[in-house]
Amino acid sequence: MSRFDEEIDRHGTHSVKWDMMESIYGVPSDEGLAMWVADMDFRPPDCVQAAVQRMADHGLYGYFGDDRAYREAICWWMRERHGWTVEPGAIFTTHGLVNGTALCVQTYTEPGDGVVLFTPVYHAFARVIKASGREVVECPMAQEDGRYVMDFEAYDAQMTGREKMVILCSPHNPGGRVWTREELQGVADFAKRHDLILVSDEIHHDLVMPGQTHVPMPLIDDSINDRLVMMSATTKTFNIAGSHIGNVIVPDEALRARFAATMAGLGISPNSFGMFMAEAAYSPDGAAWVDELVQYLDGNRRLFDEGINAIPGLQSMDMQATYLAWVDFAGTGMTAEEYGNRVQQQAKIAVNHGPTFGTGGESFLRFNFATPRARVAEAVRRMQEAFSDLQ
Repeated sequence: MSRFDEEIDRHGTHSVKWDMMESIYGVPSDEGLAMWVADMDFRPPDCVQAAVQRMADHGLYGYFGDDRAYREAICWWMRERHGWTVEPGAIFTTHGLVNGTALCVQTYTEPGDGVVLFTPVYHAFARVIKASGREVVECPMAQEDGRYVMDFEAYDAQMTGREKMVILCSPHNPGGRVWTREELQGVADFAKRHDLILVSDEIHHDLVMPGQTHVPMPLIDDSINDRLVMMSATTKTFNIAGSHIGNVIVPDEALRARFAATMAGLGISPNSFGMFMAEAAYSPDGAAWVDELVQYLDGNRRLFDEGINAIPGLQSMDMQATYLAWVDFAGTGMTAEEYGNRVQQQAKIAVNHGPTFGTGGESFLRFNFATPRARVAEAVRRMQEAFSDLQ
């Protein structure tokens, strides 16, 4: 039995994922399966638990100081796991990467500016852009052989000169793509052609399926460093999203100074719990745990996809990374309300709705399968029963 097979009851623990699915989706908490919010139903590695225990044993929870070991842990992880050399002074600690995105938008754009998104894409990007008074510029992706691809010729024609930033999700959420070097070079060239700040959100870069290789954007093209902002975090990898910690890594000194000014102006300082947890996670013990996790997630992916793709009219997009399955219901001929009701009211599964991810997501639902395998099997069984009339 894998450590990830343990079913942990999260009800009544202030879990957004489990305690809010009834009020938001109408899925009863006593019977429902929570497959929406992107956190996992697994405990983090022992090294992270031990770090929290040491804090509790010490019993004092003051301000965090001297972050040299924390920064070195990040540098070690990026070098060892991703072949990317990070300068310690380039690292800014934010309250997660949604916060990091908002800080980038505020730092490098002005109200009314356009921010480019390749849609469908992680819904928080558009939310933050709009809340900041900027314009979301959607560049819809096409599908080839069941995977998303980018059409830069079409995107070039869309640009008006008001766009100041492009945000890339790499690996892609919700489509699960690991972008190739050629595709990443295409993004870099696009940013240069239109003089855009390029923000690369790589929060899922450790959750890559066996046989796939993620390439960090800084390894693609040195000439983009003067416009590149990287975002990474321990939170998705190690299931510590509640620690609200993330890193904005800025290679260029001039861009770095501008970001530092925004941080100082907002009085942002780190969460001690998050700092200790992240430092512990980025370690050999943490790495071994991630390797085991990815193998487990790959097994869940295969189980889920096989079961869902056996239902006529449903298609789970072929995933290369993340633990988020992107399922297309267009083949059923049903309206979004019809198939949504079957999933939520009959199967009693809470999922993310595709339209929130922007243009291209209209016929999709997103399922989080980072949960014990028995629950994945149960979700498949419920889905097959809810759509049994199609089989």
